Amino acid sequence: MVEEHTKKDIEKISHEILKASNSFDRFPTPINTIISYSDLAVVSHIDLSNVPEGFFETWTESPKNNFTNIMGSIRGMLHRPEKIIYLDHSMSESRKSFVKLHEVGHDVLYWQHEILCCLDDDQTLDADVHEEFEEEANYFASVTLFQHDRFDSEMGKYELGINASLSTAKHFGASLHATLRRYVERSDKRCALLILENITPNGELPKCRVRNFLTSVKFEYEFGIIEWNETLGYKWPFVQLYYHKKRGVLTGHVELRTANGPIPFEFQFFNNSYNAFVLIFPVGENREIRNNIIFLPFA
Repeated sequence: MVEEHTKKDIEKISHEILKASNSFDRFPTPINTIISYSDLAVVSHIDLSNVPEGFFETWTESPKNNFTNIMGSIRGMLHRPEKIIYLDHSMSESRKSFVKLHEVGHDVLYWQHEILCCLDDDQTLDADVHEEFEEEANYFASVTLFQHDRFDSEMGKYELGINASLSTAKHFGASLHATLRRYVERSDKRCALLILENITPNGELPKCRVRNFLTSVKFEYEFGIIEWNETLGYKWPFVQLYYHKKRGVLTGHVELRTANGPIPFEFQFFNNSYNAFVLIFPVGENREIRNNIIFLPFA
């Protein structure tokens, strides 16, 4: 986890870049403007999903295999000496936005300058990564993409639910995954997010893997830490929806074992083809818009 004092340093750097590049209150967040202001450039003619033979031999005296053995999984790369960002261009545009800002983070967080080349795959780009510099770059990407308190202001327009995150993701040009994570982490509601992946094909025994589970502060305070098995089977109603490839925002009920004993919860389910998202909140949770909150301009 990024230390609080480091978060403040990262937030200050991010805020200065957003303000100086006139990127505050421009939606979706102008990623390319931020990149240009940071004196970086994205290479469009090189695709990390299909790197030309011998390309990296011109970069380093290290053996070629140091790169080629891992290139199939790399999503983004910062080559600091040339101030260049390389991308896997097969990614969705919303995914690219986060990866671009992650690489910007590696460059503008000055204490990371000892690293000449940063290679990032799905693990280093995961918000649950525990490698210090990667956590810091992810935090920079998130606060910059969602423009600090602008995210709270936008989410405050909607009642609790996945539809709120779908609208907000489009507003900022972010992925639903990143938006839902940030919403639950910052929510003043009792809510949690279960992220599922790798559902078995129809005709096979239904099961999927739990990618991660995160909660709002109020959820964990009241219900404690909920333990999940590494894989979940067909008895779970949201696994049934995932297995049968149901689309749209769907609702249901589930009972979970909490620190207070078994408690009924409501859930909303959404499958975006990459992952299934299950937003969970207690039955009767107040989902109304937070009209009593006033957000003041930050920039």
